[in-house]
Amino acid sequence: MSWCHPDITLGDLMQLIKGFVDILILANGYQSSGLPAVWDAPSIKNAVRWGLFFQDVFKRINDSCHFDNSMKELDAALRNLMSNPFCPQGLVHLTSTSLSRARDLVIECLVQSHIMGAKHLTSLLTAVIEMDVNDLNGTWNANSTVYTDILMLQMESLNLVSMDRENFVKTRAASTPSTSKISGVSRAGSCNPAMPEPMDYSFAHHSCFLIHEILQRQASILCITSAETGLDSILNLFMTEHMLVPEKNSLEGKPSTGNSPKSMSELFLWSQWRSRCLSYLVDNRTIRLLSGANLIFSTPKVHWLQVLDPLKVLSDSINDHLLEIMEISLLGFISSRWTNLIGQFMSHSCDYLTISEQYSVLHCLLQENTQCAHSKMEALSSKEKDILGYMTTFLDCHYHKLWLLPPVLVAAAIPSWSILFRAFWNELNKRFVGASSDVRCYDCGQDGKEHRDCEVAERIRCLYAFHI
Repeated sequence: MSWCHPDITLGDLMQLIKGFVDILILANGYQSSGLPAVWDAPSIKNAVRWGLFFQDVFKRINDSCHFDNSMKELDAALRNLMSNPFCPQGLVHLTSTSLSRARDLVIECLVQSHIMGAKHLTSLLTAVIEMDVNDLNGTWNANSTVYTDILMLQMESLNLVSMDRENFVKTRAASTPSTSKISGVSRAGSCNPAMPEPMDYSFAHHSCFLIHEILQRQASILCITSAETGLDSILNLFMTEHMLVPEKNSLEGKPSTGNSPKSMSELFLWSQWRSRCLSYLVDNRTIRLLSGANLIFSTPKVHWLQVLDPLKVLSDSINDHLLEIMEISLLGFISSRWTNLIGQFMSHSCDYLTISEQYSVLHCLLQENTQCAHSKMEALSSKEKDILGYMTTFLDCHYHKLWLLPPVLVAAAIPSWSILFRAFWNELNKRFVGASSDVRCYDCGQDGKEHRDCEVAERIRCLYAFHI
């Protein structure tokens, strides 16, 4: 062993670091149970003090040339700790160097990762102001104006105020929030998250760093808002373009004798179905869920099970949690192929086949795919195998729950050779033939009437679009 610090053993230090890691996890906003972590001002002050402790310890050690080998051994111990599959992926790169700015890590997590409600922001401001004021009170040559002047300098450096400092001192007592000239959030928060670094002061450094982090978060939010606004505009153009052009092309591509009322009616139903599918595929909620699912399933299986399994416990009483698990799992399964799936759907055109004809084609496909299920399964990535296996086990004896999910998602995500697909097909088949009164489609499917504008037709159209 090369650890040679005289004041603490490596084992004791690692125990303290494990406790600090727990603080960082809570600072990100959630407990290990998945419930929100609530931070009041005293708790924030304690967390920041722990950060200051580690910051001071590691800065002293790093600044000394006598502990180089000790730091190498510590970093090796940290890598071993962070390699544990139960360790949060956001902390896998934790090193002695990053711990030398432990105070900053705590505040960054509390501002950037934690849900920023009014209560949480108030607790943050209260904690850092009280800590800075206490630091000032312990200094013989500091008074209350020093703290305010430092904050003014910090805000001027960030272009938050344009007021002359002397004028500010004269008018400070009479000023109110309504007359304050702090107006630079929009200026400082232009769509560029790279904010200026906070000025380095001996006092009020917690407040100055907090201001910097809040503006950093504001800049990021403005970037996201701008991106979403642009995305909405693009999607509106996209929907308009791709809903009108296919109808026009479909009509122009058919012989004039084929433009019968029946064909026109079929094209109208197909266009409505296409619009509903696109509305789900390009909806902001879907994109957010897709992004979240991609993040969840990019972690080792043991991690994403810790995210999803607690929701299963609540699913008996709250059906929405069950549906959320299913939707997130399906989106995670196809996240790497999302763009290609959108392109495949957009290339699908109305071929005027009846729903019964599409059903027959799909039935033949199901028969063919049962013979190659093993080879298809082996072609999947390990992540896709894990997700598909999880969904199959999770929905065992509850395959009818798939009927509660958006038709286009189920059709796009479930492989046609899988157990899930066969189970879903059995549910669909019951409704198609009206096997019992519980699942019979009353609008159609009786007395030889064709399925056309019903949920059965909706799901068959989706399956046909993605699998044929």
